[in-house]
Amino acid sequence: MAASRTTPAHKVLGRLSLPERTFVADALRTETVGGVLLLLAAVAALIWANIPALHHSYQTVSHFHFGPEALGLNLSVAHWAADGLLAIFFFVAGIELKRELVAGDLKDPKAALLPVVAALCGMAVPALVYTLTNLSGDGSLAGWAVPTATDIAFALAVLAVIGTSLPSALRAFLLTLAVVDDLFAILIIAVFFTADLDFVALGGAVVGLVVFWVLLRKGVRGWYVYVPLALVIWGLMYNSGVHATIAGVAMGLMLRCTRHEDENRSPGEHIEHLVRPLSAGLAVPLFALFSAGVMVSGGALGQVFTQPETLGVVLGLVVGKAVGIFGGTWLTARFTRASLSEDLVWPDVFAVASLAGIGFTVSLLIGELAFEGDASLTDEVKAAVLTGSLVSAVLATVLLKIRNAKYRALVEFEERDDDHDGIPDIYEEHDPAYHLRMAEIHERKAAEHRRLAEVAGGAGDGDDGPA
Repeated sequence: MAASRTTPAHKVLGRLSLPERTFVADALRTETVGGVLLLLAAVAALIWANIPALHHSYQTVSHFHFGPEALGLNLSVAHWAADGLLAIFFFVAGIELKRELVAGDLKDPKAALLPVVAALCGMAVPALVYTLTNLSGDGSLAGWAVPTATDIAFALAVLAVIGTSLPSALRAFLLTLAVVDDLFAILIIAVFFTADLDFVALGGAVVGLVVFWVLLRKGVRGWYVYVPLALVIWGLMYNSGVHATIAGVAMGLMLRCTRHEDENRSPGEHIEHLVRPLSAGLAVPLFALFSAGVMVSGGALGQVFTQPETLGVVLGLVVGKAVGIFGGTWLTARFTRASLSEDLVWPDVFAVASLAGIGFTVSLLIGELAFEGDASLTDEVKAAVLTGSLVSAVLATVLLKIRNAKYRALVEFEERDDDHDGIPDIYEEHDPAYHLRMAEIHERKAAEHRRLAEVAGGAGDGDDGPA
C-alpha cells in the first residue's frame, strides 16, 4: 500500500529572504522621512487654516488658479496638488506594485494570497462599518470608500520609528498590504469617481500609454523623452474625466522591475530610487498642506462623533481596518494550509493591522471626490479622516511598543555576523561553506588562546628566581 503524502503547511509571515529584507529596510528608511514631512505638512495646514489672522490667506492660496486654460488645465493650487503632484505618488506606488508582482511576495500565489485577502478584507469591513453607521443614522452613503484606504508613508513611518525590533516579515506584510490596498483604491477611484467620459481624450491617453510602453520595450533612454510624454498622458487622462492619478500608476506598472545579468538595478528600481524622494519629500507633503487645512474647534470635533458620515469614517478607519485585516489574515491561516510563523503570535499581527487605520492621503483624496460640491461636509469628512488616523496611530503606537520590547533580543540574534562577511549568520546556517568558515574562526581563536597561555606560562617560569 502506497504511503500517503501530506502537503507541508505554508508558513505565513516567515523570515524574509536577504534581498527582500534589504528592500524592506530601505523602503522603511525612505518612508520614515516622508512620513515625518507629511505629519509636519498636516500640522502646518491645521495651524495655517485655524489661526484667524492667517485663515484668509490659506483659502486665497489654496484657491488660486493657474495653468493653460486652452488645455483645460487652469486649476487651483489645491487641485494641482491633488491631481498633479499626487500622480507622482501613485507612479511610485505602481512601481512598488510591479516589483511585488515580479520579484516580491506577490510573485508566489501562495504568498500573495495573504496580503491580497488581508487588503480586501481591510477595505470591505471599513466600507461595511461606514454603510451600517449611515444606514442606522440616516446619513449619506456617498463616503463609503473614504475609510477603505491606507496611507503608506504615514503607516510605515510609525512602524519604522516605533517598531524598530519587529521581525522584518511583519514590516514586509504591511508594505505589501499597503501597496495592494493602493491598487484597489485606484480601482475604486477609476470606477466610482469618474465623471462624464471624454472618449477622445481617453483614447489619446491610451495611445500615449502604448507609445510609453513601446519606447520602454525598445530600450529608448532619456528623461527628455519620457517626462514630456508623461505630462501629455497625464493631461489627456485628466481631461478624459478619469482621475489623473490613474496615469501615474499605469506608467509605473509598465516599467521593468526584473534585473538582467549585467544590471545592478532594474530600470524600475532605478527610477523609483530617483522619484521616491520627490514623491515622499515634495508631492505628498504639498498635497497634505492643501488638503488637511480644515477648521478645527471643540464644536467641530464634537460633530465628528455625532454625524453619521463622519462617525462612519472614524469607526471605519479605527475599527474596520484593524478587524478587517486581522480577520482576513486569521481566516487565511484557518481555512488554508497556511500557518503563522513560529516566531510570531497573533497580537503582533493585530498591532500591525491597527496601523492600516492611518488613512490620510488617499482617504482625504476620496473624501474630496465623494462629497464634491458640498464644501461643508467635505471639510467635516476631512476632520474625521484626521481624527480616525490620529486615533489609529496612537492605538498602534501603544500596541507596537508592547510587542517591540519582546523582539529586541530576537533582532540581536538575527543581526549576529560572527564571520564578519556582511551576511547575518542566520541566513548561512545551512551553508556548508559557512560552517567551514566558522570552524576556521574557532580554530584560530583556540590557537590564539593556547599561544597566550604558553606566553603567560613562560613568564611565570621566569619569575621563580635563581635555583
